[in-house]
Amino acid sequence: MRGGLISLMLTTALIGDPVVPPVAPDLLSDAARAGLEADAARPSAGPALRDRRARAEAIQQEIGRARMARYGVTMREALMGDTPVRVFEPAAGAAPGVILMNLHGGGFIVDAGSMTETAPLAALTGREVVTVRYRLAPEHPFPAAVDDAASVYREISSTYPDARIALFGTSAGATLAAELVARLRREGEPMPAALGFFSGTADLAGGGDSLDMFGDRSAAAAVLGAYLGARSAQDVEASPLRGDLTGWPPTLCLSSSRDLLLSSTAAFCRALDEAGVSARLVVFDALPHAFWAYVDAPETDAAFRTMARHLSLSELPR
Repeated sequence: MRGGLISLMLTTALIGDPVVPPVAPDLLSDAARAGLEADAARPSAGPALRDRRARAEAIQQEIGRARMARYGVTMREALMGDTPVRVFEPAAGAAPGVILMNLHGGGFIVDAGSMTETAPLAALTGREVVTVRYRLAPEHPFPAAVDDAASVYREISSTYPDARIALFGTSAGATLAAELVARLRREGEPMPAALGFFSGTADLAGGGDSLDMFGDRSAAAAVLGAYLGARSAQDVEASPLRGDLTGWPPTLCLSSSRDLLLSSTAAFCRALDEAGVSARLVVFDALPHAFWAYVDAPETDAAFRTMARHLSLSELPR
């Protein structure tokens, strides 16, 4: 069985590894090919969930610490209310006015991104980044993670009332970010100034061609079942694409051509556009799911620069 962070990040994380097609050598940088090969060579953590979580945290520390050193970013562990968070600061200190809030990936069951998804963006935007270490399934099914996200969002809003919040997430974190926006809209609360939806799904009852090509529907269903608990995948609170998307914040959707969630990412971006929301889709070629979270390469640098331009709100009017 192939090991590596890929298997921890995908929606197949509970029961096995994803279908990863051969790398297209003419389309990728040498660094990207080397990073994917190194990830594939990592030994498996085994099926026990506690071992997968420990291994995910070890990889976060390994890759995340290296990225923090590269970008000159510091991190501190903190609590916002009862929810643990990681707070990242750029070397020169965070510029006021905008705070980034991250919901990490990991198939809802592990933390596969709270350092690696966030450290580069603190440096590239010059802003503080707060990543939410929300409660995980299957012990804490929906809506526990959304509750934690909402609690931290409100804490940031009350602590920094003059700051604008840019919300983003990768994979499961993208799904949670959309679920949080849907809740805020439903409850009449202030919305984020921008949303970053990176290789996720906003319709847990959907799928698409890319899932059939690069994933496993039965495996994805098992993981989503653990996350949803007694809730239906068609519930608009869990699947915001099935609800009203008017009035959502400007959104950057980002994925890659060998990503099992490319179809879901594109479908959400298209639905936002149809609802009159400013939505843009960026797709990288020949790379697998959420590559930026575990591969250091020119393609990853480009992805983070694209994210940073959107999340710094430099592209958006006040």
